[in-house]
Amino acid sequence: MGKYSVETIAAQAGNHVDPNKAVALPLYFSSNYRHDSLEEAKKFDPNKGYTYSRIATPNRRALEQTMANLEAGQRGFALSSGMAAIQLALSILKTGDHLISLDDLYGGDFRYFRYLHSHVGINFDQWNGKRLVDLLAKITPQTKVIWLETPSNPTMKELDIAKIATAVHKKNSQILVIVDNTFYTPVYQRPLELGADVVVHSATKYLSGHNDLLGGILVCKNQKLAEQYFEYYITTGDTLDSFDSWLLLRSLKTLDVRVRQHTKNAQAMVKYLEQDPRVEKVLYPGKGGMISFYLKTEEDVTRLLDNVKLITFAESLGGIESLITIPYYQTHADVELAQRQRLGITPRLLRLSVGLENPQDLINDIKQALGE
Repeated sequence: MGKYSVETIAAQAGNHVDPNKAVALPLYFSSNYRHDSLEEAKKFDPNKGYTYSRIATPNRRALEQTMANLEAGQRGFALSSGMAAIQLALSILKTGDHLISLDDLYGGDFRYFRYLHSHVGINFDQWNGKRLVDLLAKITPQTKVIWLETPSNPTMKELDIAKIATAVHKKNSQILVIVDNTFYTPVYQRPLELGADVVVHSATKYLSGHNDLLGGILVCKNQKLAEQYFEYYITTGDTLDSFDSWLLLRSLKTLDVRVRQHTKNAQAMVKYLEQDPRVEKVLYPGKGGMISFYLKTEEDVTRLLDNVKLITFAESLGGIESLITIPYYQTHADVELAQRQRLGITPRLLRLSVGLENPQDLINDIKQALGE
């Protein structure tokens, strides 16, 4: 379905694939599948048929194909968490390889980078996202991956994926440009069409959108790379189960309308925050449902987080319900203190995932929590 628009691909998720012609793809709980004969078993193709649920299930396969179509990629992989998707993306690295990442990412990324450095011997550099020449200068013969996230988490840096990918591939066509597309989703950004090689998502967030499942997605556009990933994927078995695949596929049907309403609500919230005298600065890329903002005092931070009633003080993002977090102590606590200070991730920075509630109700909740 790659020839269709994102809205159509999402709305049609799981349709026209059930052998019994069900419009909504049924949920398959079976852990294994029978062979009709020894001859059929000998010729079995794990990319087409079904034998064991770690390898493939009808629900997961439909989800993976839908995500490949949404991201304009060759093949998709559905995993048990966003971190599992990151692990799969970096499974191609070996001892002595070199990775360059943006300096502003989800905190768990840096925790995993440190693990790979200390346990596997992979070397890492960071780039501040400003001058492309500085990124290119960091590339060595051992560089295998450029890791980007845009908008970045939590300071909302936006990067020109096409410009970066073109320059990196011109210098070394073998380097993989990998982009975390969790914040924008395919509704607003399709990194593979912009020149990236691999795209990852924490599917727990906007793709699911309901704060009720944990999952990760990886999509790549190179068939040979897809085969490498598939071998690792079925060997480690960090695959998404059928039920969560079914839930996620169902959620994708409303992805476009949800993301656009998140944007509308976030824009209304930004308009309010920018004029509130207790707010020092608002970070918002102009679209999407994610806002970061600084309050002028830590006392106001405590007051807000202790008193919100409608907005939930909880980690994660991208769900129907609005969530607020403090990255310094929560999502980015694993980022080294010096780096947090350099990036501006302070105890006065809050990250707000704007949900689908009435935006005025959300504004009123912020007001009452701050004592207005």
